[in-house]
Amino acid sequence: MPSPPPPIRAAIFDLDGTLIDSLGDIAASGNRMLEQLGYPTHPAAAYAQFIGDGVTMLVERALPPDAAADSTAAAEALDLYREIYSNAWADLTIPYPGIPEALTTLATAGTELAVLSNKPHDLTVQCAAHFLPETNFGIVLGQRDGVPKKPDPAGAFEIANKFGLQPNECAYIGDSDVDMHTAKAAGMLAVGVEWGIRGAEELAANGAEVLVADATAMVSALLKR
Repeated sequence: MPSPPPPIRAAIFDLDGTLIDSLGDIAASGNRMLEQLGYPTHPAAAYAQFIGDGVTMLVERALPPDAAADSTAAAEALDLYREIYSNAWADLTIPYPGIPEALTTLATAGTELAVLSNKPHDLTVQCAAHFLPETNFGIVLGQRDGVPKKPDPAGAFEIANKFGLQPNECAYIGDSDVDMHTAKAAGMLAVGVEWGIRGAEELAANGAEVLVADATAMVSALLKR
């Protein structure tokens, strides 16, 4: 008879769509970029399919195909988006309901907390500190030069190692296919949040082992393992 899995001792979170509702600021910044460059804009909901694979892919997906295929035009658009978003990342963004309280409950129970995002590292650190100031994350990692982005498990392994834990003692919690593939590749419990940008159907289809409808259910799922 196989041994039961170990308790979850670390919860590693995606950022956008999982801890914070940032789609409005991302969409507004993307559309400002497109307008300034003379390209058509998109409905805000379209950005739900653009995000998740880092800022470079976000911009390429937002651009018209001919501009995205032009390296000079794409680089110009990326620089402009970075400039716009760097001044607008906190205009509309807020934590999802119950998230600050859920993180406090997990920390009080002794669970290590971390963030692993494909958002640029400096902005990931800035957002975590600004929107969740009461949460003592042990580690916060965004996309960094020289480190493969999710779904490559490099960042997840780095966090587990820094906590001194085995991957199967960690959960990776996110809202997208990229997040579920990251969890599976790292050998971590794959927890999908239904309140995020992509939704339960995508999460289930891409390997979510646990689906949670709200922050309270997330805490229960993590603490009962």
